[in-house]
Amino acid sequence: MSEFPQYRKLSNSRAFYRIENEFLFTEIQLIGKKSFELHFKATKYPEILKIKEMLACEEPYLISSIQEFENYKESN
Repeated sequence: MSEFPQYRKLSNSRAFYRIENEFLFTEIQLIGKKSFELHFKATKYPEILKIKEMLACEEPYLISSIQEFENYKESN
């Protein structure tokens, strides 16, 4: 069992994720100079699969940190 929360980002650094558990995550999307915070609850298989891919650091997801996530969260 993984320890939560875990942090990931897209390889292009345009989205950052805080994964709360196997079914919940928060995404911060960077669009231009703005950031948008979105909350997701995975209820369908594709959404659950996305979280599994993030946790496994499959392309295009990379390990991130709480500091990176919080830096962009504060720019909302």
